[in-house]
Amino acid sequence: MQRTALDPEPAPEPDPPAGLPVLPELAAYLAAAADRTEPEPPGGSRPLRAAACDYWGRRGLETAPERVLAAPGAPALLLALLAAAGGDVLLPRPCAQWYAPAAGLLGRTVHRVPVPAESGGVPDAFALLEAVRRARLSGAGPRVLLVSVADDPSGTCPPPELVHEVCEAAAADGLWVVSDETGRDLLHDPHDTVVLSPAEMLPDDVVVLADLRATLVPASWPVALARFPDTGRGAALRAATLERLEALRTPVAGPVAAAVAHALTEPGPVRLRTAAAARVHGTLASALHRTLTEAGAVCRPPHAGSHLYADFDPLRPQLTDQGITGPAQLEGALAHWAARGGHRFGDDPRALRVRLSTEVLLGPDTGHRRRVLEAPDPLRLPHVTEALSALSATLAALVDTGSS
Repeated sequence: MQRTALDPEPAPEPDPPAGLPVLPELAAYLAAAADRTEPEPPGGSRPLRAAACDYWGRRGLETAPERVLAAPGAPALLLALLAAAGGDVLLPRPCAQWYAPAAGLLGRTVHRVPVPAESGGVPDAFALLEAVRRARLSGAGPRVLLVSVADDPSGTCPPPELVHEVCEAAAADGLWVVSDETGRDLLHDPHDTVVLSPAEMLPDDVVVLADLRATLVPASWPVALARFPDTGRGAALRAATLERLEALRTPVAGPVAAAVAHALTEPGPVRLRTAAAARVHGTLASALHRTLTEAGAVCRPPHAGSHLYADFDPLRPQLTDQGITGPAQLEGALAHWAARGGHRFGDDPRALRVRLSTEVLLGPDTGHRRRVLEAPDPLRLPHVTEALSALSATLAALVDTGSS
């Protein structure tokens, strides 16, 4: 158990990243709505929420506009949701960097529960039960478990049976489950990876959260959605969350809402772009995985999204010789590749773990990123091969110099 404070160390690269070039069709919709003067209501207009229902319906999660909320970004939506739910928060360790700050701003205690060996995104079920028991014995009151079916930082997808075990354990203890499904549309191999929403398993106890910047819309358009259970308890939580969003007075920008509502219908160009993005990130993540493991790091093969999480503890003797004894120093040594130390994700501050992103392989400007998107094999592009070669050389130098 720990009281969460804001991270005193500035992040070494922007979050969200620049991402892929803006889809022309979406840019046109945004431009067409640029003269809109009426504000978007807190929680999102009915057309935006109805489009979100269609989006979730195509993923097997039927819903109604009255059960949906929209906000300008997932952190703002999570802040309102946690404020409405009350109580302490349980998080997988490690987990996405933006989860804990909302609890910290509210003065809530965060209980971090280790993930199993298979994947990130959900805590070990037995460890979760023990964490809840210990917290309640100490007088704490955990109320919310936050999980992810497409994990940041590891890029892995927990198997459905593991998700089911965790959700059953959470429901047995009376917890709300918040399922972050931000990256579920960026599966590297949709035929090889099964993603099952906790809301399909326990529809009465799960709130689904999705930051659309990872998939459907550009990184610079902050918008996120929440889907609430079709129960009286779910309706009460939605109403309380909406009340917090109204107090924040930060609705989704009107022109952005119009473009996002169109993106949520997933017309052909949007579907093609999402598929292309998944392919590109999968190709680049696999290349990063090979580079890291060939250098001696331990790293789960990524399944989705743009991140992967490497453990350099097997190389600790060599790295220690160079003064690298923790994640902050390792982050510094790999700063050119926008590495983020595991301490930023709530991991053990002594562990030699970092997150890397495919973002650094996309290129420095729109032209490079468009070429990556359109290339039959992005790994043949000069700027990609040069970046991978430079990373390999840096990792070899860290190890070889330390062992000499």
